[in-house]
Amino acid sequence: MAVPKKDKIFVALQFLFFLAWMIPVEAWHFELSNNLHGLALITAGLGFLLVSIAFLQLNTNLSPFPSPKKGASLITGGVFAFARHPIYSGILFMAFGLGFWLGSGYKLTMSLLLFLLFYLKSKYEEERLEEAFPEYPVYKRNTGRFFPKFRGRI
Repeated sequence: MAVPKKDKIFVALQFLFFLAWMIPVEAWHFELSNNLHGLALITAGLGFLLVSIAFLQLNTNLSPFPSPKKGASLITGGVFAFARHPIYSGILFMAFGLGFWLGSGYKLTMSLLLFLLFYLKSKYEEERLEEAFPEYPVYKRNTGRFFPKFRGRI
C-alpha cells in the first residue's frame, strides 16, 4: 500500500520543524531561577520517558506516518490509556522543557508551532484511525488527545 501524499507532507513538515527547533537563536534568551531550571529539565526527561514507553508499546504498529499500517491493531492500554497521542505529548514535553531549560524564546515559539502541527496531524490521523478501527470513537471520547481526560472516563 502506497503512503498517502498528505502523510508524507505531515512527516516532512514535522522533520522541518525539528530541524528549525535546533537552530541556535540567541535573540530571545531569558534566564530561569534554579528551581524552574531544574523543573524544565525534569519535564524534558519525563517527555523522553513517555516517548520511549509509547514506542515500546506500539511495537510493530509504530510508523512515522499518520495513517495506520496495514494489519495494525489499536493500542488503548499503557500510556495510551491516558492520551491518544502520547508520542506527540512526550515530544512536546521535551521541546517545551528544553526550551525553558535553555532559556530560549525562539525554541518555545517553535514548540508552540510544533504543538499546532501535532494538533493538525493528530486530527488527520484520527480520521484514518476511525476508518480503520470501529472502536476508535469510544476510545476517542474517553481519552484525551495529548493529556489525560479526567471528565467522561468510563
